[in-house]
Amino acid sequence: MTESESAIEGHVSLLPGRAWVVLSVVTGALFLEGIDIAMLNVAVPSIAADIGLGTGSAHWVISAYVLAYAGFMILGGRAADVLGRRRVFLTALAVFAAFSAIGGLAHESWVLIVVRFITGATAGFMTPAGFSLLTTTFPEGALRNKALAVYGAIGASGFLLGVFAGGVLTSLDWRLVFFAPAVLGLGFLVAGGLFIARDAEETEDRARESFDFAGGATLTATMVSLVYGIVTVGGNVSNVLGLSAFGAAALLGCAFVAIERRAENPLIPAGVVTAGLLPWATSVGLLFIGAFFAWQFVLTLYLQELLGWTPLQTGTAFAAMGIELVVAPFLTPKLVARFGNVAVMLAGLGAVALGFVLTLRLDQGSGIGDLLPSLLLLGLAFAFIYGPLTAAAVEGVSDDKHGLAGGIVYTGFQFGAALGVSIVTVVLVGGSLGEPSVEDYQRALIVPAVAAGLALGIGILLFVRQRTSVGQDAD
Repeated sequence: MTESESAIEGHVSLLPGRAWVVLSVVTGALFLEGIDIAMLNVAVPSIAADIGLGTGSAHWVISAYVLAYAGFMILGGRAADVLGRRRVFLTALAVFAAFSAIGGLAHESWVLIVVRFITGATAGFMTPAGFSLLTTTFPEGALRNKALAVYGAIGASGFLLGVFAGGVLTSLDWRLVFFAPAVLGLGFLVAGGLFIARDAEETEDRARESFDFAGGATLTATMVSLVYGIVTVGGNVSNVLGLSAFGAAALLGCAFVAIERRAENPLIPAGVVTAGLLPWATSVGLLFIGAFFAWQFVLTLYLQELLGWTPLQTGTAFAAMGIELVVAPFLTPKLVARFGNVAVMLAGLGAVALGFVLTLRLDQGSGIGDLLPSLLLLGLAFAFIYGPLTAAAVEGVSDDKHGLAGGIVYTGFQFGAALGVSIVTVVLVGGSLGEPSVEDYQRALIVPAVAAGLALGIGILLFVRQRTSVGQDAD
């Protein structure tokens, strides 16, 4: 064992059991967030039919969540850094679980949409707070990479396996899709309250500092307006409200910049956005998650609407991506230790690009055998991208800014999801007056393939830049 590895082991040996319990709770919360939105993707048709939600409005069960999630993420990350990571994480988790249960009891469409907005907002606080709890519990190096690989594997499995779980629960009763996250959230809340260490005293001191509430409110309003415009225009490119939202976002964004210049303790301190690998990781994450959500959205419709598959059959097919659960915790840390986060992430980006290209050949006669190679490649892609990308995001960022860094990179994820689904929706329905044809689906599948190709290009540039930098340092 090297001297540096001994130092790392010594650091974590101070509270070995508690450190891994923190990992379990934080990872469980990320899994909860992922499985929640994935299950809803499958359950929306049943929900709409049961509570009388119109076809044109049904997407708001998903969109309201994404809208709030993206809007509150940076504010949530900064709040965790200033007000206390444990405090913000557990409070958000409690509200998330409570409103998930309320969603299961809803009988009016407007109640359900409000519930989804609130759970999305609390996820915007919970995710960056949990991420920063993890990165500050495990020191940078081999142990953090291993922890983030597990975190990425379980967290990504929420997106991947949530479709299957959603198919099973929806076939019984769609309300179970809300009650299941509520029960899981309550369990994680109890464990977190028992085992996550209380925030340090200096956090209490920072909480008494001048918090940039004006900047936080303005940035959140900017994000919500921007995502609202993206989601709304995605359904109707001439929607006046959607187009107006873009204008409002521009004005609010200018106001935010003006507020930040005068703030004593700005929401986003100077230099954080461009620190280390954070801008690169955020760009790759935006394109990768955007490509995945666009692909999953089109493929789910293709399988159920065109090929006539049931939600359970669709979920079972997507379960093949669960290979990621085997690869990420065991193989990814070893590859990262040998080749580095960027190189492993680059391999994953190559796998996802190839997987999306392979789906371009799907037609009305395709079956599970035609789809399986892409599903397996997507599972490998998540194993090689999610953990290494989040680890790379905080390289070069000080520990007291990890919550904000997590908020920035996860905001990129959510913007990617909103953009991907909106763009692919426009492409899918743009060439058809009625139900989309196989040609429409084939055209729409080009969108995630292109986005994955762009992400791969950025990954290659980052890899070359990093290698060049290492070579110059060696000289």
